[in-house]
Amino acid sequence: MATRSPRTKVSARSDPSVDTRALLYFGLHFAGFLASTLLMTWGLFALFFLALGGFSLDGLMNQLNNLTTRYVLATPPRVASFKTVFAVAHVILSAGLIVLRRGRIMPPARTQGDPRHG
Repeated sequence: MATRSPRTKVSARSDPSVDTRALLYFGLHFAGFLASTLLMTWGLFALFFLALGGFSLDGLMNQLNNLTTRYVLATPPRVASFKTVFAVAHVILSAGLIVLRRGRIMPPARTQGDPRHG
């Protein structure tokens, strides 16, 4: 007669309530969205100064020189005011770009026929 081995309790690995791979995928996609929005906002500032300079490199450099000269010679309250104006302009431009790009916030959904599905 064969002897029975003691039964060991094997617990099945339960599925977590949150799919961490999907969460990481969304996080990386959203970080890329925010980084590209930030770069576009900085590009809009550069385009603004380029337009002020008459769309020439010399005019752009003159405008930036004018801005830096005034910034360096400014008193602390004026520097704080400049930083506030810059921050508000940055938030407004970023919000506008996010609204225009709102369809790109979520990553595209994969279809069932996609060979990389599953």
